[in-house]
Amino acid sequence: MHDTESDTFTYETWPEKVSHMLKTIGVESSAKEQGTDSVEQGDYSSRVFSQTTRMVTNRGVVELKNSNIDVIQIIQKG
Repeated sequence: MHDTESDTFTYETWPEKVSHMLKTIGVESSAKEQGTDSVEQGDYSSRVFSQTTRMVTNRGVVELKNSNIDVIQIIQKG
């Protein structure tokens, strides 16, 4: 039986996925290499409130172009 989907797929990192999503709505952006931006160096969430989880994973950074926002950091709480 033949499927319409191809047998191969392209692996994308989270910043690449977000960059492609932003492109569909007309926002220019580019995915940066994980761990290369100064935003990624500090704590990712506040430890003050009890609702915030302590385990936070950095998934990378997306750099926006032609915007007042410089970068978007993608984090995973859990």
